[in-house]
Amino acid sequence: MNTTTTQDIKVYPCYINGEWVETKKGEYIDVENPANNQVFARVYCSTETEVQLALESADKAQFAWQMLPANDRANYLYAISEKLNEERDHFARLLVMEQGKTLAEAYGEVDDTIRYINYSAEAGRRIEGSIFPSDMSNEQLSIHKVPYGVTVGLMAFNYPLALIGRKIGPALITGNTMVIKPSELTPITASEFCRLVHEAGLPKGVISMVMGWGHTVGTQLIESPITKLVSMTGSTRAGQAIYKTASQNVAGLVLELGGKAPFIVMEDAEIDKAVEAAVVSRYANCGQVCICNEMLFVHEKIADEFTEKVIERTKQITVGDPMTQVNMGPNVSTKGLSRVHDLVMENISQGAELVLGGKRPEGRYFEEGNWYDPTILTNVKSDDATLRNELFGPVLPIMKVSGYEEAKSLLNDREEGLSAYLFTQNHKTIMKSINEFQVGTIFINKGIVGYIQGFHSGHKTSGIGGEDGIYGIEQYLQKRAIYLNYE
Repeated sequence: MNTTTTQDIKVYPCYINGEWVETKKGEYIDVENPANNQVFARVYCSTETEVQLALESADKAQFAWQMLPANDRANYLYAISEKLNEERDHFARLLVMEQGKTLAEAYGEVDDTIRYINYSAEAGRRIEGSIFPSDMSNEQLSIHKVPYGVTVGLMAFNYPLALIGRKIGPALITGNTMVIKPSELTPITASEFCRLVHEAGLPKGVISMVMGWGHTVGTQLIESPITKLVSMTGSTRAGQAIYKTASQNVAGLVLELGGKAPFIVMEDAEIDKAVEAAVVSRYANCGQVCICNEMLFVHEKIADEFTEKVIERTKQITVGDPMTQVNMGPNVSTKGLSRVHDLVMENISQGAELVLGGKRPEGRYFEEGNWYDPTILTNVKSDDATLRNELFGPVLPIMKVSGYEEAKSLLNDREEGLSAYLFTQNHKTIMKSINEFQVGTIFINKGIVGYIQGFHSGHKTSGIGGEDGIYGIEQYLQKRAIYLNYE
């Protein structure tokens, strides 16, 4: 990788058509360490001409890539994952510096990325079509699955490496090429990943990376008639804009958007198990997970006991230098943290009680950076600020509910439908929730998790399409019907 250094700050170029590109004509974006707000790197923003070159090179490379045997495409993916595994320590530490997650969480993300890529590679031999009986003699009707062509992958900031693996794996194994654009908050990991792509010897144009702002670079990628599918992880507002823009060319879409998962605890729940799951599912990655426990609905009969145990468990969370053995690091951005704090203050003015946190941790180490104590609010009502809005931070609002029906109504009345948690021993309630919860994922008597063989999708305004598993692979394939007369 041809990086340059300015005043001890490394400058990262784009990766287009197998080459590192930095023409000095574009602007630059500073990348801060969330733990101290110090700029540690800078990225070059792609120009309009360079974005077009990335798309054209992907288009030029696509058919030859499609015509490779799936096993050959898989071998390229295996080569990338092997190189990533060799540099596991480097990428984990890079994630901590760039995104702020703890070192343990960063190692988990690297390992998840390897699993995403390897799963896709393994799926190459299992892409299936269908043959159906014809209505006429000497004929065959078959359904073939074919790639879309040039795809675009737009990444969120919370998992800057795993989301790349989650998208490029399925896209490439099915014969597509992909142009990726990382979040402007976390672009360094993507640039380093493309170094592995280059070292693995992928054909030019199969993967390119452009960098810049969503409203410029991102919009150009989506508007281009070359782009045949857009895969994006991000906010609902951004997804709605992409949906509208992509409609001009009727491009395919895989959108994983915002969520507001309730953690519902019924009176018959196994309390200690639910407490542990509620806390871990809220404060993982400083609360910056789309399927995080965003609000706790606890049955009024056990609410006091449960809340007290949640408070005590949350007090055990250690906050500090994410390179050490702590439980929680900083928020990724100053702007994001300010928004979270404003929602907490607004909710307090609405009558909520702040029982834990709500401020920056004490100590000289926390004077700089995007730090926030694990926070809990009680006496929260359904129309309060922290329940209306996705928090994406280390704040847990707790609301008492009268039972399953009230909790279900609070869930289903929302515009989002990404995920939900339910703790109960009542099998009738469990079966009702499977049929009635209007979300893409339900965690029943289980905390936050995501298996590569599962399926991650949103209902309602939380997205379209989905990722992971065999159904995630299918998102990158179109069906082509063949009517063959061989008389």
